[in-house]
Amino acid sequence: MGRIGLALTLACTAGLLAACYPEPVACPAIARATGVSVTVAASYAGDVGSLRLKACQDGSCTEKVLVLQPGSAAVDQGCSPEGVCSATSSHDRTLQGFMELPALSEAPLDATVSGTSISGDALPVHTLTFTPRGDFPFGEQCGRIISAAVVLDAAGLRQG
Repeated sequence: MGRIGLALTLACTAGLLAACYPEPVACPAIARATGVSVTVAASYAGDVGSLRLKACQDGSCTEKVLVLQPGSAAVDQGCSPEGVCSATSSHDRTLQGFMELPALSEAPLDATVSGTSISGDALPVHTLTFTPRGDFPFGEQCGRIISAAVVLDAAGLRQG
């Protein structure tokens, strides 16, 4: 085998070896806000005027009055014969609030919700200890995202 044959053999081998390794996958360049999201169930949202959340984890507590926004759900609009699908957002009668935390881990978190009703009366105070969930929504190469969510209704708090 001459020099040209050897060069071709080495080039093909290098190309085959490179094909054995996965291509790098781009991760979404989105900002991740760490914190606790609160959903007020539709059945209870009409009673709630304001909410205050206190979240404690690993010996550190954060407390804030939540800004409540109308919640929404995606409504399937179907697909065209060409395969173009769409959805729209529709108010689902819930209320949504979010409180940023300086750090969030998968350690147990104590959440306490208090507030006032539409008429200004105090709402019952509800406390829940739960473990935030970690997941890899964009693949393991993009890192673990930890989320903490609770749902409030007349019966109390539950993990969302």
